[in-house]
Amino acid sequence: MRIVRLSSIVSADLSDLLLESQTQGFGFVQRLVLEWELGTNRFECAGEALFAAQQDGVTVGVCGLNIDPYANDPSLGRVRHLYVLASLRRRGIGRALVEHVIATAKQTFNTLRLRTKSPTAAAFYEALGFEPCPDDAACTHCMLLDHRETLPKN
Repeated sequence: MRIVRLSSIVSADLSDLLLESQTQGFGFVQRLVLEWELGTNRFECAGEALFAAQQDGVTVGVCGLNIDPYANDPSLGRVRHLYVLASLRRRGIGRALVEHVIATAKQTFNTLRLRTKSPTAAAFYEALGFEPCPDDAACTHCMLLDHRETLPKN
């Protein structure tokens, strides 16, 4: 498995992720694809990135980093659209994707935020060092960033 930074979702072929996420009732991969196609979010602003986890040439996970669109503060980054194929979960793929997002965020942002409705996802993010933010309607978890660390190795 390797993590790659995407410059286009076309080259990554997100069709397996899109189909599975829709059948599981998650709409955020579909939003990722739609926003990319419309040009409203291509992860191209300063500090932003989109990563894919690939195994044997197949995209098995995705995770993005944006300037937080719910805050009027360019020092706040946001974890976006994390999805890993169900058959490959609990193998470190999601962790590797989020670690790349965190390392990339440290180059630009002071804080990284996210929102999840899933208790399982909340526990996952907390295990990675995110803290609950119960008093913020725009996010459920945040992480203050230490700018001394570098990107994780593949």
